[in-house]
Amino acid sequence: MVSIQRTIMPNNQVLSGLMGVCVGDALGVPVEFTSRADRTALPVTSMQGYGTWDQPPGTWSDDSSLTFCLAESLCNGFSLDTIAKSFWQWYHESYWTARGEVFDVGNTTFMAIVNWKQGASPVDAGGKTENSNGNGSLMRILPMAYLYKELEFSELIKRVHQVSCITHAHPRSQMACGIYISIAVALLKGADKNAAYQEGLEKVQNLYTTPEYSTEMHHFQRVFDGAIDKLPIEKISSDGYVIDTLEASLWCLLNSSSYAEAVLKAVNLGFDTDTTAAVTGGLAGIYYGFDNIPQDWIELIARKDNIIDLANRFTHTLNYK
Repeated sequence: MVSIQRTIMPNNQVLSGLMGVCVGDALGVPVEFTSRADRTALPVTSMQGYGTWDQPPGTWSDDSSLTFCLAESLCNGFSLDTIAKSFWQWYHESYWTARGEVFDVGNTTFMAIVNWKQGASPVDAGGKTENSNGNGSLMRILPMAYLYKELEFSELIKRVHQVSCITHAHPRSQMACGIYISIAVALLKGADKNAAYQEGLEKVQNLYTTPEYSTEMHHFQRVFDGAIDKLPIEKISSDGYVIDTLEASLWCLLNSSSYAEAVLKAVNLGFDTDTTAAVTGGLAGIYYGFDNIPQDWIELIARKDNIIDLANRFTHTLNYK
């Protein structure tokens, strides 16, 4: 067998992020919905299978599927309708699924896809109520970070908000995505993880002074305090709420010294294990690089060659060197 390394573009930051999301996701799938006590008693240390969803090792969920849908769409330019259509194709045609099966989908995401198919514009399809602040847009938003070289920062974040709105249109979900992407961009520019956290917050904060967003800022106080990593684990939640996922992912990244440590820390928080690890893994993948994601984990990932091909095509589209 030809090593997958030979098919990878050199210094491929896109692959580092996409595979970072996917590996984290796959690590969490077998133990999704298990408690923190369960994970403390029997922590995940390697790529496992079956469990919650009865899937083979290396199977990724909707988190990665929708991330890949977004990246695939961006290979052909930025079009909200194209992105929304790819989400519909995922749910109804198993497009960009790990093994030809959709086995995990949030209610807010499902309803948004239905709304779009019934004629709603992409920015009006997603849930707008306070109860619509699950982590379903944050989990898939990472590919937007790679557009930072092409767009002014304010325009990039505006588009991030629009992509969030396809499924999660409440300002809180938009802001969580904006904060995450701002930090991801700082990492892509080469900042240390701690510096990227601080720089990302500083750069995006000025965009959230308008009434639509400023009234939501208090929900992000712990993030904007700039010391999320100093909180004890007991103060970190890992359920499906978008702010909890954002906080947990930053906490795991900042309190680790390798990709593996970051994503395993995320999985072993319990509960929404796949998404917490996917969101953590996107940032950790960018920071530590593809070569520092354990090779034996990558070898088990479903459709790894397709993921590498997608990353190469997206990289080519962006003219990354």
